[in-house]
Amino acid sequence: MTHPLDNPVRSALTGEQAPFAVRSGNAVRYQPEISPFCGLPDQPSAADWAGAARLAPPGQVVLFIGPFAVPPAGWEVVGSREGVQLVAEDLDPVTDPEAVALSLADAPEMLELTERTKPGPFLPRTVELGGYLGIRREGRLVAMAGVRMRPPGFAEISAVCTDEAWRGRGFAARLTRAVAAGIASRGETPFLHAAGTNTNAIRLYKSLGFVHRREVTFIAATPPK
Repeated sequence: MTHPLDNPVRSALTGEQAPFAVRSGNAVRYQPEISPFCGLPDQPSAADWAGAARLAPPGQVVLFIGPFAVPPAGWEVVGSREGVQLVAEDLDPVTDPEAVALSLADAPEMLELTERTKPGPFLPRTVELGGYLGIRREGRLVAMAGVRMRPPGFAEISAVCTDEAWRGRGFAARLTRAVAAGIASRGETPFLHAAGTNTNAIRLYKSLGFVHRREVTFIAATPPK
């Protein structure tokens, strides 16, 4: 058996997060307004790639996380980035008295914050995946983090971001621990992904108790027209 984190998108969407999925054959992806990530078998066939194409609205970029090869002819790869997958090994999950739960009503603020800070894809309904916490200053949302993928036994901490004017105050570390507290309360293990070039974030996560599990490749592509 493969490890749930070897193919985290597919593991999540064929398990706990199946209610957020749309499927075509062996291809499975998050509903388009929730996340652009799509999962395929480890060694996808032409039929599997065709299924992924059927799940993509016209012109929309679809994101994949290895281990499979690059998309076949007809797909246009619009971006590819090397990254890392980290798993909590010695993380101390701690709730934070200033961290407030965020809901769909907060989505406009969350979208505005992620647009400024670029932590990764965040769409109008991403918050529905749950576990999102934020810190406010002067009535504004200035930092947040939450849960995205939930493969069996694990939960991915995602969208960790802080407004530039409020960096250096430890909000990212506090929110990471606070989100992890919610994950631990369900008996799950936190993990996360980061771009390989984001050395500051990787350094922070390792200082909190995450360890390197493996390298990954993020592929952004549009399906055949």
